[in-house]
Amino acid sequence: RPRRGQAAQPGKIRHGRVSTPYRIPFVDLGPQYREVQEDVEAAALRVLRSGWYVLGPEVEAFESAFAKACGVEFCVGTSSGTSALQIALAAHGIGPGDEVITTPFTFIATAESIRAVGATPVFADADATTWNLDPAKAEAAITTRTKAILPVHLHGRPADLSAFESICAKHGLLLIEDAAQAHLARSGDRICGSVGHSACFSFYPAKNLGACGEGGAVVTNDPTVARRLRMLREFGSERRYVNELAHGTNARLESLQAAILAAKLPHLASWTEQRRKLASRYRELLSGLALTLPAPEGADTHVWHVFAVMVADRERVQAELARCGIQTSAHYPIALHLQTSLASLGYKSGDFPMAERLSREVLSLPLYLGLTDEMQSEVAQGLSACL
Repeated sequence: RPRRGQAAQPGKIRHGRVSTPYRIPFVDLGPQYREVQEDVEAAALRVLRSGWYVLGPEVEAFESAFAKACGVEFCVGTSSGTSALQIALAAHGIGPGDEVITTPFTFIATAESIRAVGATPVFADADATTWNLDPAKAEAAITTRTKAILPVHLHGRPADLSAFESICAKHGLLLIEDAAQAHLARSGDRICGSVGHSACFSFYPAKNLGACGEGGAVVTNDPTVARRLRMLREFGSERRYVNELAHGTNARLESLQAAILAAKLPHLASWTEQRRKLASRYRELLSGLALTLPAPEGADTHVWHVFAVMVADRERVQAELARCGIQTSAHYPIALHLQTSLASLGYKSGDFPMAERLSREVLSLPLYLGLTDEMQSEVAQGLSACL
């Protein structure tokens, strides 16, 4: 616990454990790692001994398994979730002069990937209930230059895919899912990733399915798009030194990460259920406090990459929890249209009031495998005292 008057420092992930002054860190990857340690270390050793470290049979085996888990035909592994978004947009022919509609309440990679292929991000406000991209506001933002809609399954809650599917069909647009936080989430009875023309995943270590480093994937049912994705992740090339596609880059998934992900994948369904139980218990513990809980998921399956609430005066609440040894976060504290790096898009404060309110009030609580009932109760007690 930080000493009185001493600023608490964020935890750092080292070797699957968190080095942190907090008694209850925001994330701790240690318990999950210990559950699969034998399989993960055997997979890593197998790759190290093989001498094949980029793409190859380990990547192909994981791609096949993850495609099956997502209910799609093709999976193309990438070096990160960001590179997955970038090559997915390029594979669909999105580029200079095109507009892609997305939410301003998400991680910066969503918008920067659009800019990376030369297209323009166009924002529409978040829905007040789900905090995801509002379908009606997205449709209102469509212009003659719009090429695609890119909804984000924020925090692991599915966006309204049926609504976006209808809008895209009506206007002749592409639907590309940002499923970076939504492994095994379901929109109704359909798995996130299986609805859009393509969907992009991240395997950053703290994700529900996390590598021991960076990693990502694009999934699709379109064989032509899958072929283009494979070319784009290798500099737009199908034959070495023959570069055919624009916007090609080095987005290859490493064999080591693929083998580790393949070892973890069989556990993902049970891990997801554990996260859902933790989220349900938070709901019980926090009921009646002066905060806004996430909306009920209804017919969807929320996989709770993040459990976030809305509180007034978030900075004060975070500081008081930190003094109690409880680490929290905010996903995300600055709406994208107000980020300096995107100032050239011309948006201003007040353009997207719901996204701006969310960025001021959303508070992310500790939620990970190994979080005990006692730890959750302490988080709830700390919030109760703050509020």
